[in-house]
Amino acid sequence: MSDLAARAARIELLLLDVDGVLTDGGIVYADDGAELKRFHVRDGSGLKLWHGLGKRTAIVSGRASRAVERRAAELGIAPVLQGRSDKLPAFEAVLAATGLSADQVCAVGDDLPDLPVLRRVGLAVAVADACPEVRAGADYVTAVPGGRGAVRDTVEWMLKLRGEWDRVVAGFGG
Repeated sequence: MSDLAARAARIELLLLDVDGVLTDGGIVYADDGAELKRFHVRDGSGLKLWHGLGKRTAIVSGRASRAVERRAAELGIAPVLQGRSDKLPAFEAVLAATGLSADQVCAVGDDLPDLPVLRRVGLAVAVADACPEVRAGADYVTAVPGGRGAVRDTVEWMLKLRGEWDRVVAGFGG
């Protein structure tokens, strides 16, 4: 088993940034001041596959949005820590809340504030359009940009490393 596959086998939690990972990073305001976010359906289906295997997901985001709370609730993501520009203490809070160690976490990021967390986790993933420093420090760079199925891509990559992807696909008659 390769080192990467061995590290993937330990992953129990997928830690996600929001803007630039679950979304394309754009910020849209409605006339009433509400912040709108667009999420990709394939990221949601990827997370449902992940959760179906008994795995967990958490969010640590520098911004706060009710849309994120809603999407996280729909997908069963917890904990959700928003408004955390310093992501390392938020990551430590996630570890404390879940009882997991850093090597049991795969984090997905796109920008410089994600680097301290990406450097601590068992697997570090950068979305395709992440800044160069994040891509350079990643174990994997997704084939698609943030907000376009990058989380689904990450789930597939991990499950393939773990030797679980074919079983998941077979469950759909494939």
